Amino acid sequence: MAISKTIIAASSAVFLLGACTNPASLTATSVGEDPYKKTKEGALVGGVLGAGIGALTGTNTATAALAGAAVGAIAGGAIGAQLDKQAAELRQELSNDGISITNAGDRMIVSVPNDITFATDSAEVNPALRSDLDRVAANLLKYPDNTVQVIGHTDSDGEAGYNQSLSERRANSVADILQTGGVPYTRLTTAGRGEDAPIASNLTDDGKAQNRRVEIVVFPNEA
Repeated sequence: MAISKTIIAASSAVFLLGACTNPASLTATSVGEDPYKKTKEGALVGGVLGAGIGALTGTNTATAALAGAAVGAIAGGAIGAQLDKQAAELRQELSNDGISITNAGDRMIVSVPNDITFATDSAEVNPALRSDLDRVAANLLKYPDNTVQVIGHTDSDGEAGYNQSLSERRANSVADILQTGGVPYTRLTTAGRGEDAPIASNLTDDGKAQNRRVEIVVFPNEA
């Protein structure tokens, strides 16, 4: 019985958050896509997690689960709504179509292909791309509670140790531009993954091009 009430509470919170969000503030990422998708997903996940926590910590399991579901759904939905809004704004601001923006529900990933960012074997950012990175920095400044991780990636060509070092230097170069654009150093961390985290096959030229990238990962404040 408690489980059924929990699901109802989480679902109700999803509906309420969808109804209360201003439609003008969100933009669908593609034709036919629900602009509230991540908001609803965040609310549902938050509701389920909140219900579990409430059930474990409350004296009245059913009541605690319901309360936990409601609080968790509101928190998760708020995070999803913020990411929906932030991602939509950034898509409108960037001029380079090669930069992709993915709302992963609990984070936003801005993926910048190395082929348009750096010359071969270089960690110096292409001057033509600096303006878009400045726009990313300006977008981050609108959401001052977000934390940001800049992660460099390479394909599998070459020696693994060299690729690791190159990915670190490229991540630092992008982070330096964000910092120059006003993003406080305390909000930024950098990492290099080298060839260890491919998103496509390294057996094709297209796959290698996808793997060569710097990701700017934005984590919203959950407080």
